[in-house]
Amino acid sequence: MYTSFFGLNEKPFTITPDPRYLFMSERHGEGLAHLVYGVTEGGGFIQLTGEVGTGKTTLVRTLLGQIPAEVDIALILNPQLSALEFLLAICEELGIVIAVEDKKSAKSLVDALNQHLLDAHSRGRRVILLVDEAQNLSAGVLEQLRLLTNLETARQKLLQIILIAQPELREKLAQENLRQLAQRITGRYHLEPLSADEASRYIDHRLRVAGALTEIFNPAAKREVFRLSGGVPRIMNVICDRALLGAYTREERTIDKPLVTKAAAEVSGQTTTPMLLKWALPIIGVVTLSLATFALWPNVDDKEVPTNNTRGEIPVASVVEEAAATVAESPPPKLDINSLLSAHDDFDSFKVLFDQWNVDYDAIPGTACEQAIAADLRCYFQRGSWTTLLQLDRPALITLTGNDGASWQVALIGLTETDAQLLIDGSEITVPVADLAHYWFGQFMILWRPPNANEQQIGPGTRSPNVVWLRESLAEIDKRNLEFTADGEVFDDQLATLLIEFQRGHRLDADGIAGLKTQIIINSMLESNQSPRLKATR
Repeated sequence: MYTSFFGLNEKPFTITPDPRYLFMSERHGEGLAHLVYGVTEGGGFIQLTGEVGTGKTTLVRTLLGQIPAEVDIALILNPQLSALEFLLAICEELGIVIAVEDKKSAKSLVDALNQHLLDAHSRGRRVILLVDEAQNLSAGVLEQLRLLTNLETARQKLLQIILIAQPELREKLAQENLRQLAQRITGRYHLEPLSADEASRYIDHRLRVAGALTEIFNPAAKREVFRLSGGVPRIMNVICDRALLGAYTREERTIDKPLVTKAAAEVSGQTTTPMLLKWALPIIGVVTLSLATFALWPNVDDKEVPTNNTRGEIPVASVVEEAAATVAESPPPKLDINSLLSAHDDFDSFKVLFDQWNVDYDAIPGTACEQAIAADLRCYFQRGSWTTLLQLDRPALITLTGNDGASWQVALIGLTETDAQLLIDGSEITVPVADLAHYWFGQFMILWRPPNANEQQIGPGTRSPNVVWLRESLAEIDKRNLEFTADGEVFDDQLATLLIEFQRGHRLDADGIAGLKTQIIINSMLESNQSPRLKATR
C-alpha cells in the first residue's frame, strides 16, 4: 500500500524474521561471529538467549544460511516434549530409521543416534542439534541433553548442541539439580535491546534494504521509536510499520515525532508510555510465533530462486571433561571492511562480474539480470557457505556488511579453503576467509549459462532438449557409453537413477530433480565447459 508512495521495493518493517534485514549491532555481530566460529570449529555446547523480539530468530536464520555443506542439522522447534519424544524427534530430523518396537525405548533411540553420529564422523560430517524456545525444556529433557554430550570419540564430541532461548533458561540452569549441564556450556551469548544510536541506524538500515533513497524518519521520530520500544527490534518494527501507513494516508513523505507517538498509540490501543514494552512483547510474541517457527527452516540450496533482482546454509563410554563456563572467544577480524570499501561503488563489482564472462556490463539498458539474459546467461541468487561457492565454482558477487550496517556488493574472483581473492576498484586483494566471515553472512549471486538458454528444473515428467543435455552430461562425467532406447527428451527411470547417484556423490539433495544448483555443478564438470571459474588465490 505505502511502498510505492515512499519508493520502496517492499515493506521494510515486517515482523517475519528475514536475514536480509539483519542489523549488525555490536552485540548481534559478536553473537553471530561466536556462533559461526563455534559451528565451523565444531564441538561445544552453545547457549544464545535474549528477550522476546531482540532478534534471536533472525540471527539463527542467518547462522543456518552459513552452515557448511559437511554439517547436518537437527532442528527442534517444539521443545515441549518428554525425554523419549525429544530423542525420537532428533532421530527423525536426522533421517534415522527407527523400528516401531524401538520407538518406546530410550536406550534403543540413543544407540541408533550414537551409531548415526559415528557413521557421520567417519564420513567427515558433523552433526548439530539446534533447539529453539529452549526455555520450555523440562528438567527431564535437559538431563537427557546432558547425557547426549557424552556421545563422543576419544578426541571430540560427536554432537554439537545450540540452545536458543529466552532469559528464563539461564534461571533454570542456575538450579542446583542442573549444575552439571550448566558446567558443560562452553559459550554463552545474550542479546540485549538496541541502544539509542543503534536503534536509529537500525531504522535507516531496514529502509535502505527495502530500497529507500531518502530519509523517511527524521531524527526526532527515530528517538521516539526508541523511547517507546525500549530498543526491542520487533516492537520497533510494529511502530515503524504503522507510522509509514499513517504518513501515507496523510500524504506526508517525512515522519516526525508526533506521527510516531500516534502510531504507537494505535497499535497499543492506549496512550503510549515508555513502558510500551510491557504490553507489546506478549501480544507480538503470540502473533509471530508461527512465523518465527517456519522462518527457522534452512534454505534448500537446489531450489529455484527468482532471478529478476539485482541485489540482493546415556549408555555409552564417555570421557567427561571439565567444561569452562566462559565464552569461547573467536579471533577478532584483522580486516577493516569499512575503510577498505569506503569509496566503493557496487556498479564496478557488477562490471567485474560481467567482465569474467566477456560481457560488457551496462552496454544495453536494463537491470543486471536483464542484461545477463540478453547474453544467454542467468542470475543465480542464493545464501550459502564458502563450501557452496567452491562447489559452484563461479565468480560471484558477495554481500559484505560492515559493523555500522552499511553493505556492499564485492566481486569474488578466486577462492581456496583459506583465502578469498577480491577485485575492488581495479585492485586484486587476497583476504583470509576467516576475516571475511565477520562481514559475509552467506548472500551471493553468480552468473551461469543454462543448457539451451532454457532455465528450468529437470525432473520426472519433463520433456525437452534439456533432458537430452542432462542425460549426455551425466554419461560424459561418469565416462559411460549408455544406450538409450526410449525417447531421449523424456525424463525416465534410468535418468533418475543416474541423477540420484550423481547428487549423492556430490553431497546434493538426492531428490532425483536437477535443480539449478545441480545443473551448475554438472556444467562445471564438463570438459567442454568454457565458463569462468573461481581461480586459486596466489
